[in-house]
Amino acid sequence: MPSDLDVLLELNRDYIRSVQTSDVRRFEEILADDFLCSNPDGSLVDRAGFLARMTRPYPGSNLEARDVRIRLFGDIALIHAGFRDTKPDGRVGEGRYTDIWARRGGRWLCISAHFTRW
Repeated sequence: MPSDLDVLLELNRDYIRSVQTSDVRRFEEILADDFLCSNPDGSLVDRAGFLARMTRPYPGSNLEARDVRIRLFGDIALIHAGFRDTKPDGRVGEGRYTDIWARRGGRWLCISAHFTRW
């Protein structure tokens, strides 16, 4: 049986892959019904708004998580990480994100995401 850390590492990989590939179906599986996302422009979107955004192709390429750190607090986990991608104009983009996961009904679900880029 995989540890919580192993499960969360895999979910983080799924989340990043799903952003890159616009995999809305996977997001429907791993986002909680009450999911909220804080965007770099300061907007706050709910699950439906986030899923609608994910239907559009990711504008960059080569998205990768870096320096992933997972902190467990019982049925809550925080994933802190940096990311790097290639912007449409070929420049390197970078940023950081924090995702909050909660164990609900025996499953880990993402309840909140916050990201910024520079």
